[in-house]
Amino acid sequence: MSTPLRRSLDLLADYQAAGACAAQILCDRHDPTARAFTVINDDLTSEDLTYGQLRAESTAVAGSLARLGVGPGDRVATLAGKSRPYLVTVMAIWRLGAVHVPLFTAFAPAAIAERLAASRAKVVVCDTRQRPKLTQGRGITGAYPSHVVVIRDADDALDPADLDFAELATFANSADPTAAVGGDAPMVQIYTSGTTGRPKAVAIPVKALATWQTYLEYGLDVTDDDVFWCAADPGWTYGLYVALAGPLAAGRRSLVVRPQFNPATTWSVLARFGITNFAAAPTIYRALRGLPTIPERPRLALRRASSAGEPLTPEVNQWAPDAIGVPVHDHFGQTEAGMLLCNHHHADLARPLRPGSMGHPAPGWSAAVLYEDRDQPAPPGTVGRIAFNLADSPMAWFTGYLDEPDKTAEKFTADGRWYLTGDTGSCDDDGYFRFHARDDDVIIMAGYRIGPFDVESVLSSHSAVAECAVIAAPDRMRGEVIEAYVVLAGGTDPSPDLATELQQWVKDGYGAHAHPRTVHFVPDLPKTLSGKLRRNVLRDQRRAELAEVNG
Repeated sequence: MSTPLRRSLDLLADYQAAGACAAQILCDRHDPTARAFTVINDDLTSEDLTYGQLRAESTAVAGSLARLGVGPGDRVATLAGKSRPYLVTVMAIWRLGAVHVPLFTAFAPAAIAERLAASRAKVVVCDTRQRPKLTQGRGITGAYPSHVVVIRDADDALDPADLDFAELATFANSADPTAAVGGDAPMVQIYTSGTTGRPKAVAIPVKALATWQTYLEYGLDVTDDDVFWCAADPGWTYGLYVALAGPLAAGRRSLVVRPQFNPATTWSVLARFGITNFAAAPTIYRALRGLPTIPERPRLALRRASSAGEPLTPEVNQWAPDAIGVPVHDHFGQTEAGMLLCNHHHADLARPLRPGSMGHPAPGWSAAVLYEDRDQPAPPGTVGRIAFNLADSPMAWFTGYLDEPDKTAEKFTADGRWYLTGDTGSCDDDGYFRFHARDDDVIIMAGYRIGPFDVESVLSSHSAVAECAVIAAPDRMRGEVIEAYVVLAGGTDPSPDLATELQQWVKDGYGAHAHPRTVHFVPDLPKTLSGKLRRNVLRDQRRAELAEVNG
């Protein structure tokens, strides 16, 4: 029987071969009658897309893109909601050996312009709703792509300068446009959503599919019998690879849900379609947790539930086993590497969950916690830098950001031995890793090093708290003090007494030294477009407020 490591290395050997072809890996080798996707519409009706249909339709679109001058290595951007034409477009890009540049539909025109300019995309495929963001004068300058292809409904108007996706999709190819570009060739160019500075470009090669298929099989344990749904948006790496590319590589069906997220619809999809394997960000689980209890609500069919994108706070798993029938497994990954640490579901790697732990290294990765002041592994229990030993991590593929040598250097130790995640954490005697903080989020107060996530985890377990963020505010006596920003659960009113209660909650649940000196009640928290908490925004805002008060 193949071990998880052997399986991952076999996949890597296939996908990094000189003749590797993304379309062959993801589509053409699979049973043409098998379902690749089930697309769920706004009214919760659905349509299936088989591998055979995906091959035929993407071949037609690929031929049309080729006529527009797109070939291997060229960039093609997408700015569209989840739909059958979107799925076909992405496969058409990969079929040509071109590079997909995903643009999140919540981006404003300036963010879109920045990515189009940096990627030099030849074509952008958008839908009617997103088309106004590509208008000249809204941040788009000379970087405007040569062609705009619009996915539209029959009643939607089409600008004379644009191309109609429906016409591209009916092109009859006289030659097969499918290209084999090899495992080292890029297939995705995506931009990191860092908290500061302009986005950095990451070129993801074909061989990285091995990391995502390994994650699908061992981290998520998606089987042929599963009804699998990853709720993450494919405009971001986790959604693109876990909802689309990973299942395609494994030949498994994935659900694609078109409606905008809301908790009630999510619960309806989980129940109506009998979802058995679900992956989503922690915010989605917290939103489901906030739904009113309805006695007649149908029980779910889940056998696996997973979380990634942000650390999973403990209150979710206090709620999940009774509410959705299974605990939620926390996973950790990065745009630059894929999924690195997992509470694996697959029986060959599964271990008992420990609250607050991200689990263990995925197959093909070797992790450690390095001292903060030197590039050497620290003893168990020490808070330090989470890093991966490249000599013992054959699944690693990231070599640097495009045209960013200085930023690239920050991701590796000087000797090139370690890949640095930029996160701090610890590892216990049994090899369980725990997240502590981003490097720039660590709070140092009166000699104590305090991770905001530790305090947030305690605050989040209070019934009055829907969401929270903890930051460091400058203090003349202590250097820094902890302050908390709290979004209250529905039906709860802010008050000085509640602020005091929350301070005591942290004292009792974590430690008196780490309680927030001030509690701010706010309507919402700043986040990146992918839903990650932006503590730096709160931190900068608070420092400016205090500077004004103190003169």
